[in-house]
Amino acid sequence: MNAGPLRAQQAAVVLQAASVCLQYPDGTVLATLPLVQRAVEGLPAGPPHEHLTSFLGSVARTSPAELAEHYVATFDRRRRCCLYLTWWSDGDTRRRGGSLAALKARYRAAGLDLRGDELPDYLPLVLEYAATADRADGLALLQENRAGLELLRLALLDAATPYAGPVQAVCALLPGPSPADVAAAKQLARSGPPREQVGLELTPFAPNPTGGRR
Repeated sequence: MNAGPLRAQQAAVVLQAASVCLQYPDGTVLATLPLVQRAVEGLPAGPPHEHLTSFLGSVARTSPAELAEHYVATFDRRRRCCLYLTWWSDGDTRRRGGSLAALKARYRAAGLDLRGDELPDYLPLVLEYAATADRADGLALLQENRAGLELLRLALLDAATPYAGPVQAVCALLPGPSPADVAAAKQLARSGPPREQVGLELTPFAPNPTGGRR
């Protein structure tokens, strides 16, 4: 189910919140979550608010050690739960190197200074870009990777992990219905996503998810 129209700044809050939530839960991320919680509480009712609230509630009921282990088990030990978007489109092929180089150039052209050692297709970084950098291009980038996002969403739902929530929140912002199953998501990859776009504004909080997961 997709959200009703959100104001640009509200959509940016969703993207920035999801960016933080999908990072490895180290001390810095955990210390930022109360700020994320307050920002999410200011969102109108709808799927993005519902999915992010559910995730944050789950985190609040989980010890930091258990959360860290669950994150590793979900994203490092499950190949189908990959947070690197060009893996979904290019796999482990030479073509992926070109895609990563093009993405770096895209960020550079928008004035984004990449810090740390994360690859430019790391989903939390892509979401930060969509929320705070070149707004139209950030949303276009998510649209270009819609099939991978939806396949990740389905994989996380299949894994029954709370980490499905932030990805569901992001997918709910994009135009058109989310595919119901893997076959429909693969068809989306072949046919391409809807082309409508919505502008994004700066979010009121801006942590930087570029320093890696550990």
